[in-house]
Amino acid sequence: MILVTGGAGYIGSHTCIELARVGHEFVVFDNFSNSTPAVLARMEQIIGRPVIWHAGDVRDPAALDKVFAGHPVSAVLHFAGLKAVTESISQPIDYFDHNVHGSIALMGAMARAGCKTLVFSSSATVYGPEQPMPVAEDAPCAVSNPYGRTKLVVEDLLNELGRSDPQWRIATLRYFNPTGAHPSALIGESPLGTPSNLMPLVCQVAAGIRPSLQIFGDDYPSPDGTGVRDFVHVMDLAEGHVAALDFLTKNQARIVVNLGTGHGTSVLEVIQTFERVSGQRVPYEIVPRRDADIGISFADVRLARELLGWVAKRDVDEMCRDAWRWQAANGS
Repeated sequence: MILVTGGAGYIGSHTCIELARVGHEFVVFDNFSNSTPAVLARMEQIIGRPVIWHAGDVRDPAALDKVFAGHPVSAVLHFAGLKAVTESISQPIDYFDHNVHGSIALMGAMARAGCKTLVFSSSATVYGPEQPMPVAEDAPCAVSNPYGRTKLVVEDLLNELGRSDPQWRIATLRYFNPTGAHPSALIGESPLGTPSNLMPLVCQVAAGIRPSLQIFGDDYPSPDGTGVRDFVHVMDLAEGHVAALDFLTKNQARIVVNLGTGHGTSVLEVIQTFERVSGQRVPYEIVPRRDADIGISFADVRLARELLGWVAKRDVDEMCRDAWRWQAANGS
């Protein structure tokens, strides 16, 4: 059985769907700080069977021990944590508490239970702002915000853990910009409060929930001046996590792998694509750059193909189409 921390969240819930599709049993552990239990019922609709789940905080060793004692957990997919770059700048203590403290508590619970296979949800933010593109896994890490720092600290901890005990099998997945939704429109990206990612904001503007979209800067060294990101469909990411899990079951290894499409799309290109595939207008305004934003970022994805046999299959049209289908079906 696979334990999925943060399994009711955006990426976690989609990965659970993929786990079920390929025949893995899983149990969800979530404190619902950025999700709701209603997601679990929707997951059940998609997979056609009940979802086993426990409400709890990943920082709580007793709650973790209870889950490991109650289920034959053979591996963990670790998604639980806070994830907004801008928010992390104003709330660094919360980010280190949730992301670092929570990961340490999870590693301890795993060790006590004798479960030593872990897929960790990391981020391309560990690479920092000045890397040549596409950025490969061996590029120097130079984080520019507290969120990225928490991910790098956990990566360092995992490296030390693996060196101390070679029985650990660890896949650290640095993914770029998740977007889109499950094609059923039953689950998707639904952050509590103001979204920190581009696509939910685009969808909310298109739905009339927000009057316009703010584009932070139009003076980057890109063809249209707006920031460029490697947007990757959440279902491609889900498949990447399952591929990493399968790799670890066959290999006593510790790996670090990018998950992205291998090419960048600008903010304006996303807006134009969204308007074309949805038929909805997205008004926007240009405002100054934000602190810690990176101008251009996209992945070197060769290692994912070589090690995991994984490539992203869904394009920006599909990302926009699925995201809008989710928004239109679920309103505000």
